[in-house]
Amino acid sequence: MSNKGKVAVVTGATGGIGFEVAKRLGHDGYTVVLNGIDDEAGAARAAELKEAGVDAEYMGFDVTDEHAVTKNITAIGEKYGRIDTLVNNAGGLGGRSRFEEMTTDFYRKVMALNLDSVFFASRAAIPFLKKGGHPSIINYTSNAAWNAGGPGAGIYGTSKAGVHAITRALAKDLAEYGIRVNAVSPGTIDTPFHQQIKSTKPEVFASWANNILLGRLGKPEDVSGVVSFLASKDASFITAETIQIGGGQALGI
Repeated sequence: MSNKGKVAVVTGATGGIGFEVAKRLGHDGYTVVLNGIDDEAGAARAAELKEAGVDAEYMGFDVTDEHAVTKNITAIGEKYGRIDTLVNNAGGLGGRSRFEEMTTDFYRKVMALNLDSVFFASRAAIPFLKKGGHPSIINYTSNAAWNAGGPGAGIYGTSKAGVHAITRALAKDLAEYGIRVNAVSPGTIDTPFHQQIKSTKPEVFASWANNILLGRLGKPEDVSGVVSFLASKDASFITAETIQIGGGQALGI
């Protein structure tokens, strides 16, 4: 089935997994709107997609800014008359802090980046998803949602547990409109997200593969293929699900 004329919005799409997802959806035939806060990188990524024959544009806004999210996603919906797929890819660790020393500002920053962003973008997109073809929202959770994260990442884990719950809550809320809502839970994917430990402790980074059943770290393409499937008509009877993309990492070995 052709996706020509369909519109996908991917937040946090100027690099890493987000860009790979945008590229894959573009090659699937979607018009892709990339979001980010690095306008220079965003313009470059959109140009790269256009050179590859993808109908793409970049819109810079901060996903933690309620007004900016509502304004820009409404503008996208009004421009194209529809949104078919919203990929809430933006998120991040935000730093590390133990609870005793954690400032309220840090707490709110991490929750805003990972959970508020999903709420703001989804709420703004719903009127336009209702006009889409087999529309869906795809969120990103994490193993940290279940294991509460590593040292200092407790609030990241808490925020991602919120994403797991809001995914299911949105699925319940939007089922009557035929809007599906699912999440992916990437394991350790080799992206700039891990750049600090990769450059300072390469042996530790390499050792992470030893805890993955399939014996390797993930690639951004491993995630984009699953997002492509969840957005497609092949997944038309899947909603409220979270798909682990971790090579069996969640089982531990």
